[in-house]
Amino acid sequence: MGHTRSVRRPSYLLHTPDTFIPTQIPGASKASVIVHVSPAMGAGFTQYTAEFEPGGVLGAAAGERFVYVLTGTVTVDAGPHKHALAKGGYAYIPQGVEQRVAAIEKARAAVIEKPYRLVPGIGAPELLVGHEADVKSQALMGDEALQVRSLLPDTMAFDFAVNTMSYQPGAALSMVEIHVMEHGLLMLEGGGIYRLDDEWHPVTVGDFIWMAPYCPQWFGALGKTPAKYLIYKDWNRHPLE
Repeated sequence: MGHTRSVRRPSYLLHTPDTFIPTQIPGASKASVIVHVSPAMGAGFTQYTAEFEPGGVLGAAAGERFVYVLTGTVTVDAGPHKHALAKGGYAYIPQGVEQRVAAIEKARAAVIEKPYRLVPGIGAPELLVGHEADVKSQALMGDEALQVRSLLPDTMAFDFAVNTMSYQPGAALSMVEIHVMEHGLLMLEGGGIYRLDDEWHPVTVGDFIWMAPYCPQWFGALGKTPAKYLIYKDWNRHPLE
């Protein structure tokens, strides 16, 4: 009867799987994408979920690209380099690098793309490939029940960050955050309650949230299993740019 948990507001978007619409993009073959957010929404980046059939391919990106494998196995060809990524594997591919992301088997991946913002005198980052499990986790603000893994180095060469954040049941952010960075967030495990502006929303696996700059935000994990999400933020650039 027209009910959904999806909500669109000027400062945020909650995009739930019951409203996902697959579409095609140039350069893709045997692969569809679910675009969660883009500049059409007012975001400074694009994030989508790529769904590959065996042998499916994503072609070139217009800017820099980050790929995080959700299920299955994909290969990343970037310049002379080729890497196979299983679930939890990820790759940062610099802008302008000839590339091909292909599925060995049926697979899904979270993909983030944006134009790179160069800082004069600082070189652009190079190809980076890793696996989440190999990244040391750190307690957020000393809370051992809330662990953060930073998938990209915190250096001025990178103009965005991608982290995973894991919450034990009942763990929560210690404060409501309001800041200049925007976010793209994909729920990977568990669920909880997200405050966005002055509204509270139940969230669970598969949900996506876009938060505009200065959107008040807070999360608390609920249930008997840990909650975990993948989160993007723009980073390391002057706000006047």
